[in-house]
Amino acid sequence: MASLQDIRRRISSVKNTRKITKALELVAGARLRRAQTRIEQMRDYADRMQELMIGTARAASSFRNLALMQRRDVSRVALLLVTGDRGLAGPFNGQVLRRAFELERRERAEGHEVVWTVIGRKGASTLRFRRYDIAAQWAGFVDRPEYSDAQAVAHQLADMYVNNEVDRVVLVYNRFESALVQRVTVTDLLPIPEDVLETGEDADMSDRERALRGDFIYEPEPEQILERLLPVYLETEIYRALLESAASFLAAQMSAMRSASKNAGELIDRLTLAMNRARQAQITQEILEIVAGADALTQ
Repeated sequence: MASLQDIRRRISSVKNTRKITKALELVAGARLRRAQTRIEQMRDYADRMQELMIGTARAASSFRNLALMQRRDVSRVALLLVTGDRGLAGPFNGQVLRRAFELERRERAEGHEVVWTVIGRKGASTLRFRRYDIAAQWAGFVDRPEYSDAQAVAHQLADMYVNNEVDRVVLVYNRFESALVQRVTVTDLLPIPEDVLETGEDADMSDRERALRGDFIYEPEPEQILERLLPVYLETEIYRALLESAASFLAAQMSAMRSASKNAGELIDRLTLAMNRARQAQITQEILEIVAGADALTQ
């Protein structure tokens, strides 16, 4: 049985740990509110971007021959993972990696070669531990991503696709739904899906989309405008994923630290009870020794 001094030391250690986890929980909660605001603003921007592309695509005679939309036989698939630079966020990094390894097994079963690209130090360290080659890696901005970070990632991926280094790019990230729910999402980045530029029949269209059918004069030609918009769309999708992942990380960290603080409190209660019992046993032992000594003196 642990001594009274050992139990006191452990209680002190757990209390210090609880202070850290509580502080991390509060910081994550405060930053999460700002991250949610950024996501809401970004979603509106992405929707307007898609509507602009839809209107331009309808005026273009053909858009399927554009570089970022050209389809070809798939032999090399690039997986882009969005993970964190840090841990202490529960299953945040692990669930993205598990889903990526499932996709890898599926692609290899179909005879495709997998090319690894990763955002975040945690994902890169796991891939290196498994002795995977990483074709491209980015880190240092996943907590607070900026649009320029998404541009850097998009430009490199676009170059890899245009130069036939890869035939398809798949994005895997945590999508933020609420402070308690973050879902792993898989989406095709390249070639840009054709349904991005297509909508249903008029009955299924919004008033804004019907307005895009209007008669406009384009300068330069719609195909040239669309060719410039597609890289921006790619940057926007990556930036959206970065913001979703950043908010998901903060939510996961807040939840994990709350659970850690709760567990620390329960452990402190158990240790305090054990300390009281040990102290009571020590006092009882001292009383017995005093009584035994007194009896010995009276005999």
